[in-house]
Amino acid sequence: MPGALAQLPEWDAGTAAVLCTTDAMGAPHAIPVSTALRAGPRAIVLGLGARRASLAFLRARPAAALSVMAAGTAFTAYGTARVIAQDAAGVAAVRLDVDAIADHRQPTFALDGPVAWRWTDAEAAARDAAVRDALRATF
Repeated sequence: MPGALAQLPEWDAGTAAVLCTTDAMGAPHAIPVSTALRAGPRAIVLGLGARRASLAFLRARPAAALSVMAAGTAFTAYGTARVIAQDAAGVAAVRLDVDAIADHRQPTFALDGPVAWRWTDAEAAARDAAVRDALRATF
């Protein structure tokens, strides 16, 4: 794969990423996620709510891709996803075992930072932080 990386780069916790799964018809289904964490050189964990269509899609068809655009890096990780835990609140910990990593960096542009976003609800922000803390416990 041209522009391939041997291992996942680092990125800050809370960086917005895009998870792509496929629906029952094989059509792509992309959603933003804020909980993706590097769990090793070729592994990512993220949290998905039990009611997310993406979670059902992953259970039926585990192939997935995650695109991350952060300060100094832009890549898509392709691999196989599986649920590794689910908490009482219905948040599933999903592990993406990465088979390939496409490096999207180019010498003609620079990413100075991740997508600028923030929670506007304190409870939602606290839940998001708690999910990332729980995910860290999985690796």
